[in-house]
Amino acid sequence: MDFSADGLEQQLSVVRRCFESGKTRSLSWRKSQLKALQRLLVEKEQEIFRVLKEDLGKHQAEAFRDEVGFLGKSVDYHLANLDKWVAPTKISIPLVAFPTSCQLVQEPLGVVLLLSPWNFPIALSLEPLIGAISAGNAVVVKPSELTPSSSAFLETNIPLYLDGEAVKVIQGGPNVGEKLLEQKWDKIFFTGSPRVGRIVMTAAAKHLTPVALELGGKTPCIVDFISGSRDKQTLLKRIIGGKWGSCYGQACIAIDYLLVEEKFATVLVELLKTMMKTLTKPEYVSNIITKHHFERLCNLLDDPLVASSVVHGGSIDREKMYIEPTILIDPPLDSEIMTEEIFGPLLPIVTLKKIEDSIDFMKGRPKPLVIYAFTKNETLKRKIVEETSSGAITFNDTLIHYVCDGIPFGGVGQSGFGKYHGKCSFDMFSHGKPVMRRSFLTEFSFRYPPWNEDKMQLLRYAYKFDYLRLVLHLLGLKK
Repeated sequence: MDFSADGLEQQLSVVRRCFESGKTRSLSWRKSQLKALQRLLVEKEQEIFRVLKEDLGKHQAEAFRDEVGFLGKSVDYHLANLDKWVAPTKISIPLVAFPTSCQLVQEPLGVVLLLSPWNFPIALSLEPLIGAISAGNAVVVKPSELTPSSSAFLETNIPLYLDGEAVKVIQGGPNVGEKLLEQKWDKIFFTGSPRVGRIVMTAAAKHLTPVALELGGKTPCIVDFISGSRDKQTLLKRIIGGKWGSCYGQACIAIDYLLVEEKFATVLVELLKTMMKTLTKPEYVSNIITKHHFERLCNLLDDPLVASSVVHGGSIDREKMYIEPTILIDPPLDSEIMTEEIFGPLLPIVTLKKIEDSIDFMKGRPKPLVIYAFTKNETLKRKIVEETSSGAITFNDTLIHYVCDGIPFGGVGQSGFGKYHGKCSFDMFSHGKPVMRRSFLTEFSFRYPPWNEDKMQLLRYAYKFDYLRLVLHLLGLKK
C-alpha cells in the first residue's frame, strides 16, 4: 500500500465518497455488515486463535473468552436492538411553541478513524467497528504494528466479508498513524496510553475533530475480607484472574495494585501463592508483547527498595522474555512501580492500618478506569461510590463489567473519556439531531415586541407551564 500522504488521501477519498453516497445510512446495509462480521467470527475462529497465539501466546480459551466470544455476543446485541436505536424519538415541546412537534433523529457522524491497541488486537479493533457500523458510518481501522499476525488477518479478511469501500484496514507503524492523524475525520476513537492519547488529541484539535480516548491507568483493588472457605476460594480466583488471567496483566482493566489491611497481608499472599500454582501456569498466560515492554517491567524491579519488597516470584528468563508472577508488599509509593501503570505480571500490595484509609489513598491519585473492591461492608461500599471517582466500580469481582453490553465502558479524567459497548457504542458514533416541525395555525404575539407588562406575565405563565392561567389570560379572564 502507498503510505505517502497522497496515497493515504486517495484511500480515504474512496471511503468518504462511499459515505457521501448515502449507502452506509441504509438500515439494511448496516445489518448486512453486522451479519458479515458474525460470519467472519464463526468461519475464521480457528485462524483468529492462531494469530492471537502467534502475536501474544494467548490460549485459545482466553482468546475466545476475551475476543471471539465477546465480539459475537456484541454483534448479536446490536442486531437485536438496532431497529429500536435508529427509530426517531419524540421530544416534548412547551406550549409557547404550540403547535409544534419534535423528534430526535439519529444520524451517522461520517468517516471515523479507529486506532486499536496490541493487547486485544481483534476485539479492540472490531468492537468499536461494530458500533461505528451500527450508527451508519464509514470506517478506517489502524491496528497495532506490534501484533503483525492479527493486523494482517484484519487487513486480509475485512475486505472479504465487509464492504471494502466503506471499511478499510490500514496497517503500518507510528509514521502511518501520524499521517492518518493529519487527515480530517468526523471522529477518532483511540485505545492506548495517556502519552499517545495526548498526541491524538493534539492532532485532532487542528480540525476540531471529536475524540474518544480509552486510556486505562493504575486500577486499584480493595480487599476487605478473607473468610469462609467458599468465599475465600472465589475471591482468590477473581483476584488472580483480574491480575494475571487476561493478557498476563497487559490489560487496561487488570488489577494494578491491592489495598489491604496490614493484618491480612501475609495471609493473603500465602493464599494467593497456593492458588496461583494452578491458575498462572506458563501455558495458560500470554506473552509479554515486546523486548521493550519486557525490559520496562524488569527495570521496575531493578530499584533495590522495590526488589526488597518482593515476597513471591520475581524470577526472570530473558531468553524467553518471561517474568514469573510476582507479588510485592509495600514498595516505595514514590517508586515507578507505584506511579506508572504496570501493564504486566507484577502485583504490589499496599498495606493500611484500616481498610477505610483506602478511600483517601485512591483520592490522592489520578482517576482510574475502574475500582475493584471485595467487601461485604455496605457502609464501605457506599463510601467508595460516593467519595471516589472512576470509570466504573465493580464489587466482589474483576473484569466482568467489561463484557456486559448494558454497562457503559470508559474512563474519567486521566483514564480517558467517551463511553462505548452496547447502545453506548451506537451513541458514540451518532449525532442525535432534533428535527422540529412547526405549523402556521397560530402565533403568540407575546413572543415579540412591542413589550409590555401584559406580555411579560404571559411569558412567565408559558415558561412555568402554567397553562390554565395562560389560557385564561389570553381569553381576557384574568383577575
